[in-house]
Amino acid sequence: MNYNEALEYIHGTYKFGRKLGLDNITKLLELLGNPQEHLNVIHVAGTNGKGSTCSFISSILVNQGYKVGLYTSPYLETFTERIRINGENIKEKELARVTQIVKEKVDYMINMGYNHPTEFEIVTAIAFYYYKEQNVDFLVLEVGMGGRFDATNVVKKPLVCVITPISMDHTDYLGDTISKIAYEKGGIIKENCDVVIYPQEKEAEDVIRDLVKNKNASLTIANIKDKEIVKCDIYGQIFNFNLNNEKYDGLEIKLIGDHQVNNAVVALNVISILKNKYDFKIDKKNIYNGLKETKWPGRIEILMEKPLFIIDGAHNKDGAISLANCIDKYLNNKKVTLLIGMLKDKDVDSVLDVLIPKCRKVYVTTPNSDRALTAQQLKEKIFSMGKECISIDDINEAVKLVVDESNEDEVIICAGSLYMIGAVRSIIKG
Repeated sequence: MNYNEALEYIHGTYKFGRKLGLDNITKLLELLGNPQEHLNVIHVAGTNGKGSTCSFISSILVNQGYKVGLYTSPYLETFTERIRINGENIKEKELARVTQIVKEKVDYMINMGYNHPTEFEIVTAIAFYYYKEQNVDFLVLEVGMGGRFDATNVVKKPLVCVITPISMDHTDYLGDTISKIAYEKGGIIKENCDVVIYPQEKEAEDVIRDLVKNKNASLTIANIKDKEIVKCDIYGQIFNFNLNNEKYDGLEIKLIGDHQVNNAVVALNVISILKNKYDFKIDKKNIYNGLKETKWPGRIEILMEKPLFIIDGAHNKDGAISLANCIDKYLNNKKVTLLIGMLKDKDVDSVLDVLIPKCRKVYVTTPNSDRALTAQQLKEKIFSMGKECISIDDINEAVKLVVDESNEDEVIICAGSLYMIGAVRSIIKG
């Protein structure tokens, strides 16, 4: 099996849909020797900020000299981004080799009468097998969707469970209230484990507190108020923070927005537990270096200077609010053009309500996904809000038109579906 055949096999399993439940992934991993049971896992769930928080944690541990696996989804530009060690994507030939191993076990499962695993279950199995084989010191593991029935939730004894901000998302699968969604996200909490959470709405926090109590777990609510932002602009931020009576002055991150400082604070709380409870060696200088070197593409990321071209994966209300706050804080004297594409199963109306008033001109396009809202459908929604916009189905053409029609002192923001901003990132870089 070569790389293209591996991708064809993996994506070909999309037709098996999403199945909530752990029976399939449990059996598949059992046939693979339960690699997940041999890994030091930091398990991260939530609606917004999962990827950034995972990246902060991973970068600090890498700077300390550990071998760190980072499993995230979806990808922006290339599939191999999803399975990384110390910032390096899995090699194409390695993905092909491990996929062949997993496929053989899947075929055996089916012959035994089990259901065919889903695409995400297969990718998760590939990742666990690869990380065990590569003998990583840590695995920073991002939940795909929800938590309780997510394929990643086969991990029985994580070092730390982390829950980032919870908001309305995937309501068809996770429930139509914040409390129901919090219950699903909180499903990653295990007996006697350490839990670090971003401060939540009361409705969500109450649910998590109950889950923590029932599992006899230990809860840390990251004190995001105990920080002082010293400097911030569109290129980065410097802040001070006190953690367990230890003072950190002049912490620097390149990620933009107050929410990213808060995500860094959550990561610091996780690092504190690894250092102080589990006695992992993590020096202060490597905490500073790790935060400063953290990259998370597609989150208020600058791709071009003249005109300033920014991409951001804001695809739900909270993400849109974070982006809108950045526009107000850093770009309030600039003419802003928005290029947007959305998936139809997202909270499209809430995103538009937040972002459209911030922009002088709006262009819409169609993301590369079966779940995409067409440019025409999105245009009609924006027209109904009383705002004119230009619709271009093809993403390449949309990017070219937006850049051609913007002056050098203006700002272009491309937001919405990660499927779209990944394509835009490739176009601009090219």
